[in-house]
Amino acid sequence: MKHIEIDEVETGGFGNDVEMRPLTDALGTEDMAINHYRLDPGEDFSGGMHTHLDQEEVFVILSGTATFETEDGTVEVGEGEAIRFAPGEYQTGSNEGEEAVDALALGAPADSTEVRVPVECRECGHEALAAVPGDDGMAFACPECGTEADLPT
Repeated sequence: MKHIEIDEVETGGFGNDVEMRPLTDALGTEDMAINHYRLDPGEDFSGGMHTHLDQEEVFVILSGTATFETEDGTVEVGEGEAIRFAPGEYQTGSNEGEEAVDALALGAPADSTEVRVPVECRECGHEALAAVPGDDGMAFACPECGTEADLPT
């Protein structure tokens, strides 16, 4: 058993100012990624539409209302509700309300390496670019031909 205080876990993230606390290492989980988010109005979970080809994601909204955009439209998820995205299902989530959103994001398996954004490769026309975390945020490249792309993050 491992017990932690969420607010005592150091914030981290992908180079943005969103308050995200990675709980995976703090709890010692091996098979599931766990992150706690506190989004102010106008902030988002990920920075844009994406999918994990090798991970399912669940967002549990503890307070406030999060808005998720998918290929099928937009859905609001309120306090005490949860939403699941299957591997390969594109989504992006944000706080479009006037109060803060507190949420847990769960991903399994923990180590997702196959992240895609729905941007066509300018060289070969492949339908999605791979997102690769780097020291300065995300880098993007075509998984088919390797062409690198500069996209806003």
